[in-house]
Amino acid sequence: MASFSINNVSIKGIAGAVPKEELSNWDYTHITEQERKLLIKTTGVEKRRMVGKSGITTTDLCKAAAEKLLEATNTSKDDIQILIFVSQTPDYFLPASSITLQNRLGLPKTCMAFDINLGCSGYVYGLSAISSLISVGKFKKALLLCGDISSAGPPEEDKSVFPLFGDGGTATLLEYDETAATMHFSNQSDGSGYEAIIVREGGMRKPFTVDSFTMVEKEKGISRASRNLELNGMAVFNFSVTEVPKNIAEFFSTTNTGPDSYDYFVMHQANLLMNETIRKKMKFPPEKVPYTLPKFGNTSSASIPLTIVSELHDKVAGEVSWLLSGFGVGLSWATVSLKTKDLICPEIVEL
Repeated sequence: MASFSINNVSIKGIAGAVPKEELSNWDYTHITEQERKLLIKTTGVEKRRMVGKSGITTTDLCKAAAEKLLEATNTSKDDIQILIFVSQTPDYFLPASSITLQNRLGLPKTCMAFDINLGCSGYVYGLSAISSLISVGKFKKALLLCGDISSAGPPEEDKSVFPLFGDGGTATLLEYDETAATMHFSNQSDGSGYEAIIVREGGMRKPFTVDSFTMVEKEKGISRASRNLELNGMAVFNFSVTEVPKNIAEFFSTTNTGPDSYDYFVMHQANLLMNETIRKKMKFPPEKVPYTLPKFGNTSSASIPLTIVSELHDKVAGEVSWLLSGFGVGLSWATVSLKTKDLICPEIVEL
């Protein structure tokens, strides 16, 4: 377990942005009414926000969230010295989307910028990377932008994937702060499970061909092309309910903490059955575990910060103790404990 601690870094604010278009799983006609009821009950996903054919990209959502956050925190763009963009749906194969965001946001050329290609665990991994840089370099302020256009991956004809994912972008403002509480991280990975969540074609190992776009029926109700997102739900479920509780239990042991030590436990919004299994195993009371699955679905790397902004924006005054856990594609998973003081969470932006 890659456990480490980071000092002198505080989170000042978090903002989120989502598309205006809303899609309801009650209207998903590729399955029966009974199947729709079971889907919503087990996954918790009732509605999602989708970019549709608007042309909105992940960087557009993250840019909107960042601008809202900079305004809400009265932060000068000239003070931003690091920008990290965490996503698996960048604008281009190259250049890095973080570099284009530096320019579009009007940040100074002295700003360091780079991308991290991670999904479900991306927010916690991103926090560990950006906080490490801030702490070591004593950088004044930094932006962590996390998001995905997850709806672009699955076709509507794939009932195992399409009803689960929504689109969103987030921005987190961090700064060097010698009075900040210590952040504790535990990051892990298991590449032997890389096929559990995968887009098989379109990269350098398997470039696109004409056949990459050919829809193939895998079983009744599940048709997709090899360029589409493929999800082995049972494998992901078994991994998550086994490895994540184990990771958190070890985290409790090394940090000498437990469920009573935290005000909120915010998980990646995977699906309700999976997350509730983890919550019950870790003995967190329901009131400490917020969900945005019913209105946003699984928003990949945006899910943890988007849940904080959506569900807890009016509960972040004063000091708040957090346990955050991201898990999924890779396979990868990560946990962090941190404290915030008077966290600023402006209203979610709609594009």
